[in-house]
Amino acid sequence: MLEDGQLLDDGYDDNGSERSWGTAITVGGTTYATSLFWQPLQNPSDPMQEIEETSAAVLEGSDLFCIKSGRAPQFGICVSQEGYKSGQYVAACSLVTAIDNLSSFIAVFRTNEGWWYTCVRNDIILSDGDMLFLSEEEAKNQFMSMLAVPDWGMKIAPREWGLEGTEDVSLADLLQRGARAKLQKIKGLRGTKLLVIVVLSLVVGGWLVSSLIDKLLFTPVKKPVVVPIRPKPVVQEQEIKPIPKPWENLLDPHSVMNNCYEAVKQLTDITPPGWTIGQITCTGTSAATAWSRGVGFMSIAEEAIARANVNFAAYGFDDSGNNLTASINLPPPDIIESAPAYSMLNLRNILNNEFQTMNLPISLSAISIQVPSGQPNVPPANFNKMKFSFTSPHNPLTWMSYWAKYPALEINLITYSPSGDMWYYEGDMYVL
Repeated sequence: MLEDGQLLDDGYDDNGSERSWGTAITVGGTTYATSLFWQPLQNPSDPMQEIEETSAAVLEGSDLFCIKSGRAPQFGICVSQEGYKSGQYVAACSLVTAIDNLSSFIAVFRTNEGWWYTCVRNDIILSDGDMLFLSEEEAKNQFMSMLAVPDWGMKIAPREWGLEGTEDVSLADLLQRGARAKLQKIKGLRGTKLLVIVVLSLVVGGWLVSSLIDKLLFTPVKKPVVVPIRPKPVVQEQEIKPIPKPWENLLDPHSVMNNCYEAVKQLTDITPPGWTIGQITCTGTSAATAWSRGVGFMSIAEEAIARANVNFAAYGFDDSGNNLTASINLPPPDIIESAPAYSMLNLRNILNNEFQTMNLPISLSAISIQVPSGQPNVPPANFNKMKFSFTSPHNPLTWMSYWAKYPALEINLITYSPSGDMWYYEGDMYVL
């Protein structure tokens, strides 16, 4: 287990700068990847185009992925330069399949490498629901901020935290009985393309071997011809192009919040008698929710869905017929350019002070990302940003004017809990 004061090597990136999160845990002698960025998968039967397009848009440099199947298919993406490896098992997939009987749970497990936080709502791993914190305080703050959201099927936390209503469960037992999914290369060769390449390689290899044997055994030896040595060509220096900055291509937070608010209105208007709507989760491109049966029937819920003036991307009942999940695609958000204006320290102090004034808790954490140069022998560029999350009774339209004063801002996730009329917001801001 992690001892007090122990030095964590995973807390430093390749350039030696401190990092607040890790990429892997070792449990029962097996290493599992953590801290993947999860997105909904709309087309599980042919996922690669969707994964390539989405990963290029939401996570610069992402080159590895893993698919979580089940009632709400998703894919997680990550960047190999952060320490991930192709073929590595993914912890979140094993955990979710091990607790498949629960559609919503929140957990923090203490490991040798840090505190692994996991959050699943309505069978969906939240975009920040798979994070290995190197700081116990940050992990606990993230866990406590989500406890305000109601209707958790299970709450798992270390026994030493002493939190009422939580359980201390063995992570090794859970991962051992869960399914094992591996990281794969996003742009790897697959299917027919791979077969064609293999066949062509065999043909070319056979021709080369045949030519070599013919040349060695049957070609007469020629006397060497002396030729003058040509001067070596002058190698021109490589022109180094500037690396694009991530804030030059941001999803407009105004569009994201407005689209999510409209989606929540559409979904909450669907009220099948005898059915109760659960939490609604919005990302920049989609919104998803689920209804649970009380005293109603499947036919009633089916009729309500059919009569709703909503263009669903997908919907369906689970095996028991007691839960109906549905998702809709949101209009593409506007793309904006917005350069940062605050340092990490100033932004943290400003946000803490303003949320204290509003008597509203907020969770803040500093993270660093790398943007590949796309040029040989040119190292990637590092960029820092402040990650924030908070819960509020106010809807996105109310928060639009507040966040408008902050540059280089992105809203990554919004959830709405109808039972408690509470909103959860998650985003980040790039800093100087």
